[in-house]
Amino acid sequence: MAVIEVNELVKSYDGHPAVDGVSFTVEPGEIFGILGPNGAGKTTTVECVEGLRRPDSGTIRVLGREPGDPELRHRMGAQLQESELPDKITVREALELYASFYREPADWRGLLDTLGLRDKANVQYRRLSGGQKQRLSIALSLIGSPEVAVLDELTTGLDPQARRDVWELIEGIRERGVTILLVTHFMEEAERLCDRLALIDSGRVVALNTPAGIVSTVDNEQRIRFRPSGPLDDVLLTALPEVSGVSRSGKQIVVTGTGNLLHAVTSLLARNQIIAADLRVEQTTLDDAFVALTGRTLDSTKENR
Repeated sequence: MAVIEVNELVKSYDGHPAVDGVSFTVEPGEIFGILGPNGAGKTTTVECVEGLRRPDSGTIRVLGREPGDPELRHRMGAQLQESELPDKITVREALELYASFYREPADWRGLLDTLGLRDKANVQYRRLSGGQKQRLSIALSLIGSPEVAVLDELTTGLDPQARRDVWELIEGIRERGVTILLVTHFMEEAERLCDRLALIDSGRVVALNTPAGIVSTVDNEQRIRFRPSGPLDDVLLTALPEVSGVSRSGKQIVVTGTGNLLHAVTSLLARNQIIAADLRVEQTTLDDAFVALTGRTLDSTKENR
């Protein structure tokens, strides 16, 4: 049985549909991502799953129960997109308080170690860094020993290293058997963590697959960029069966194609005694797929709901 089942979910604000017929399932033990730009309806969707908002229509089941079922409070953890604690509460006090809410809480001391907060146990919330606050937020979502955890934009505002540290933590949580519903607008985060994902735009699911599966439905072309050390006729490149196109930007050449494109191009360059400076091989990304599916990038500035 699926851990989470969402079927034809609809939720509107002031007559404007924030979520318009969203459907997906989350299987036991997987990290399922909801990916999309700000304002796409990601947070509204998971808040309905968490029982924080009531849908206008559609059905949701979490562990076979309706959101808001008191039993789910002991089996489900949540890290909200925005949350704050009292400035003067310490990490230890926050974990002890939250542990008191559950029948069988996890060992909060173990969570301190797992999340790298052992030396911050007696530090007040206001004195934690952004990354440490996110770690504490994750710890609080796990204090009830949940079977499923919902994590909403957990790395927003973190520097690149802190973000990667949190990713490793999430992978470790999944290894403990926790099913994770992850909301993000970071392509790299989705590609790194998610087994499957729903790509959402304007309240609708535009793709539902593995990250690689979504990319493969759009384009399997490769791109090679380089600066040739000497004159190079485009005809030599376009004559290669692996090449579908050649373009130039200043001194840089961009070759697109499929198959063993890199070998074909580098062999041609070697035969003509040309060195490829600053050579880069690029594959189609989730970002490219999103643009192809929606006609726009994830860099939206609309208010996130």
